[in-house]
Amino acid sequence: MRDIAYYPGCSLKEAAKSFEDSALKVSEEMGVNLKELSRWNCCGTVYSLTDDNLMKQLGPIRNLIRARDEGSDELYTLCSMCDNTLKRANSLVRGEEDKRDKINNFMDQENDYEGSVEVHHYLELLRDDLGWGEVRDRVVNPLEGLNVAPYYGCMLTRPKEIGLDDPHDPTVFDELVESLGGTPVDFPYETECCGSYNTVDNEEMVLNKTQTITAGAKKSGADVIITACPLCHFNLDSRQSDLLEVAPNHKPVPVIYFTQLMAIAFGYPEVNKFAEHAIDPREVLELKTKAGSER
Repeated sequence: MRDIAYYPGCSLKEAAKSFEDSALKVSEEMGVNLKELSRWNCCGTVYSLTDDNLMKQLGPIRNLIRARDEGSDELYTLCSMCDNTLKRANSLVRGEEDKRDKINNFMDQENDYEGSVEVHHYLELLRDDLGWGEVRDRVVNPLEGLNVAPYYGCMLTRPKEIGLDDPHDPTVFDELVESLGGTPVDFPYETECCGSYNTVDNEEMVLNKTQTITAGAKKSGADVIITACPLCHFNLDSRQSDLLEVAPNHKPVPVIYFTQLMAIAFGYPEVNKFAEHAIDPREVLELKTKAGSER
């Protein structure tokens, strides 16, 4: 079993626990142990858009220090927002010496950090390290007949300097779906913002975004949507149930994490906890796949 340093972030311990549980299970199947940092803190969630707000960089940098102090020069994440925040903070430290010095001087009880840790998203592990052949080899329930809409949202591919794929034409989710035996569907809103934290104080705007994105996926022939972001999942799943109250003719489409899709194909559907989803995907999955089959 190969250990890799893993940063979970806050959401995967609560609202997105099924994201983590499914990732741990499929990783184990591929011979990978996601070794959680023994000490970690919130990454700050969103990278600061204020150039001189160095205080906002302390959270993500401290996590990179933890990884380095535990002997790792690579750190993997699952949440696309955590991935984005950690990578951008790391890029700041590597590229702006004066700001790096201020951060290090402020955290005077930590050993200085110079940017030695490489941050990777879990999808990069699958694509660039393990390879799609390794994924295909673990499939026992090919997702034949399942049409999957890849939803990247804002964070996985932007900005271009730290994104894991082409921001205009990403393909990593398509390659994953194909390796699981499913069919990726192209739809026009795969990199559209879901509304993000506007869900707190501008629910109407988020409902409109949810309707646009999910209806677009449905119109393109999707049976399910996959994502890598807990906030995107909340806005497209939970807000879709709210949408049905004001737009009863809306045709809902289930939204699941990409690792939950992997768990189905690998024969471990029991880790997915689909009963907790606002739009229950089990009916369509059982209709389209052997989702109920287990090893």
